[in-house]
Amino acid sequence: MVFASVLPPLLHLARSLGRAEKMAVLVFMDGALAPLALWLALIAQDSSLRGPAALQGLWLFAPALSLAAAALALALGIPRARLKSYDGAGLARTALHGTALAGLGAALALLAGLALPPGLWAVFALLFVLLAAGMRLGMLQALEALYRSEAPVTRVLIYGAGMTGIQLVSALKRHAAIRPVAFVDDNPGLQGLTVAGLPVHRPARLAEIVARQRIGRVVLAMPALPRARQAVIARALQPLGVEVQSVPSFAQMIGTEAAPDRLQPVLPGAFLGRAAVADALEGLAAVYAGRTVLVTGAGGTIGAELCRQILSLRPRRLVLLDHAEYALYAIERELRPLAEEAGVALVAVLGSVGQAGLLRRLFAAQRVDIVLHAAAYKHVPLVEANPLAGLANNVLGTEVLARAARAAGVRRFVMISSDKAVRPTNIMGASKRLAEIVIQDMAARSGGRTLFSMVRFGNVLGSSGSVIPLFQEQVARGGPVTVTGHDVTRFFMTVEEAVALVLRAGSLARGGEVFLLDMGAPVRIGDLARQVIEAMGGTPRDAANPDGEIEILEIGLRPGEKRHEELLIGGNARPAGHPKIYAAQEAFPSEVEVAALLRDLREAVEEEALPRALQAISRWVEGYEDTAAPPPDLRLSGTRL
Repeated sequence: MVFASVLPPLLHLARSLGRAEKMAVLVFMDGALAPLALWLALIAQDSSLRGPAALQGLWLFAPALSLAAAALALALGIPRARLKSYDGAGLARTALHGTALAGLGAALALLAGLALPPGLWAVFALLFVLLAAGMRLGMLQALEALYRSEAPVTRVLIYGAGMTGIQLVSALKRHAAIRPVAFVDDNPGLQGLTVAGLPVHRPARLAEIVARQRIGRVVLAMPALPRARQAVIARALQPLGVEVQSVPSFAQMIGTEAAPDRLQPVLPGAFLGRAAVADALEGLAAVYAGRTVLVTGAGGTIGAELCRQILSLRPRRLVLLDHAEYALYAIERELRPLAEEAGVALVAVLGSVGQAGLLRRLFAAQRVDIVLHAAAYKHVPLVEANPLAGLANNVLGTEVLARAARAAGVRRFVMISSDKAVRPTNIMGASKRLAEIVIQDMAARSGGRTLFSMVRFGNVLGSSGSVIPLFQEQVARGGPVTVTGHDVTRFFMTVEEAVALVLRAGSLARGGEVFLLDMGAPVRIGDLARQVIEAMGGTPRDAANPDGEIEILEIGLRPGEKRHEELLIGGNARPAGHPKIYAAQEAFPSEVEVAALLRDLREAVEEEALPRALQAISRWVEGYEDTAAPPPDLRLSGTRL
């Protein structure tokens, strides 16, 4: 009770002291310890001396020694060292302080004519160092106890009693709100021992230790263990109701080594199985430099990369259009310093491609030369669940944007399409095919004033909602990794090379082309899942490897998904001036039919009449109802896509 009553004033005093006041306290303590060390040294030299008699004849010398101790402490900068940073270096400085003080004391005693026992100053130096170091460590422990008594304490169990674990204990012991209480370790040679002052237990006793010691957090201090294995351990700890964290390697903690490869993010391009395109931007400055370029969907994965690469081509002005406020804010903040450095005017516009009035004002005010249309709802299951919203944005929005661009005399209009537009089995793919039809119709009626074109490609590795980030997240949780089917295939390309080829294709357009990007051979989703697991240090568990750590679970195709994707609807594609780009002229409805299609879709969206919208899709999108037909083996000039 007495301690509880004095605790608040002590805490208030400790917090109210400024830096100079804390240094003054330490200087005073060093000065006070000098006479005490001298007294103890005299007693050690002559055991017959007791009490104040030991300092008889030294009443004037003791204060002088105290002042000398304070002066030396200031000269050596000892009070400037923070208590919680007092370590081996601090102890060495204290030893230097004691040695110097002993030498100075011996000189002062000689000048004063004092007859002191031989060897006194060596004993004095040792005692002073012990007292000064002990005083500091004692003050540190007292302060930590005061802060711990006020703050709620999290009791921590450390999994791994190696060097990283030992260093972690040393760091946590200085934290007022965290108290390490024990280790667990798989090494039988460490179990039962005491390491860094903490007992080491077997992992089999985890549940018992957590309950008995009231553990709130388990820290995995095993950086050499693959992340997948750490994820398995973390998942096993979840039923115990504790927070699970992990730490980097010991070398990382002390800043002497770069992170190991296994702790680095897995780069999406590592899973392509082919060399990425590296030279697609060469020679494009003549097309984009000095122009005003509008990028729709600028905050998305594709749109943001379009903006980055366009900036490298030095346009006169780059206009960012997106209806998502934070996405627009994030990309504008990222690009602003780059644009200023390149001398490019940057304009951020918050709005939708379906706002005709906004677009008219935008095209008039900014005098746009090139439109790169990347705005779209692209996630298959989400659009399948919200079909009218997908059709309104992807089809009707594209029509409003294209009409405004043509009316403003924009020179080039490039729409980002998808391989899902080919004989689609889902609303998202159908909406992209309908958007392509709109652009083809615009190209046919523009008379070459605006060069409309489309670029069709497959999945972008690492984009939002794509499989690589999903697989990585699932592996980090310890699995399972879910795949739609082990034999399901998809075309993949990195966002950097896809965007570079889009810009190249836009420069090659003559009007109405559907550009196809050579994405290499399709990748089996099951193989991709195994690669991600192994790249993150785990081993896949499936029928072929039942002892693996991370399970691969087949969940089947989601609504609207195809087992295999295609890139070409019909006809032959021709080389288009770059080895990775092909062009095709595909059939599309007449102007009257496109007008009827858009009228039906617009009325269906306005009236929330989904059956009418689906009827329009079935009528105008080739293959939409025929979902069972096997895909053809697509080859373009001998190159498999």
